[in-house]
Amino acid sequence: MDKDNTKPGIKVLKNGPYRVTGNVPLREKIIIQKGKCNEFKEGREFPRSEVYLLCRCGKSKNKPFCDGTHSSTGFDGAETATMDKYVERAEYLEGPGVDMRDDNRCALARFCHREDGNAWDLLEKTGEERYREQVVKAASDCPAGRLTAIDKEGYAVEPVYEPSIDIIQDPEKEVSAGIYVKGYIPLESADGYAYELRNRYALCRCGQSKNKPFCDISHVAARFSDKE
Repeated sequence: MDKDNTKPGIKVLKNGPYRVTGNVPLREKIIIQKGKCNEFKEGREFPRSEVYLLCRCGKSKNKPFCDGTHSSTGFDGAETATMDKYVERAEYLEGPGVDMRDDNRCALARFCHREDGNAWDLLEKTGEERYREQVVKAASDCPAGRLTAIDKEGYAVEPVYEPSIDIIQDPEKEVSAGIYVKGYIPLESADGYAYELRNRYALCRCGQSKNKPFCDISHVAARFSDKE
């Protein structure tokens, strides 16, 4: 990863926080239900900074920012996620009007549920435009990047995002959720290796994920809240 602090980037610090560079916008987004679908409502917008540290252990008294608590709690932030490419680990699912990749890396944001069903059930009906649009929307809105819609020419259908980071709240589950990273922000491991560059991914901030640094919905079982 380029070490230039003026360029967007995230560095996982060993047993410590995420170091974010490049003056990346940081906002809070709240998951709300609209009909049978979820959408984001705007929450707080945090001050802009060229460099900032985001808590990864879940114990900071200044969430979402790191306050150094990880050093006194024995936080084990060892990264366990595979470095395999998305296309290598994702299952390829075919539909009559659009296809979809699914790597099962879920953050439980539930954007895959649409008015007429979930993305997997609707995929079989994508010969009809109504269902095809819902599958594309479900895949494109997935914060974890688990789902990707693929058109019949073999191209991924991806939303266009400027680099930004969202701190997610999930009132329905009564928890604070992961860190939603958008816009192809490079992610570097504590050992200096570059994870695959992706348009969308969700990072763990409760400290409990078994797939660090990525969210694996452990925040739900942990009843993680950044308000405490």
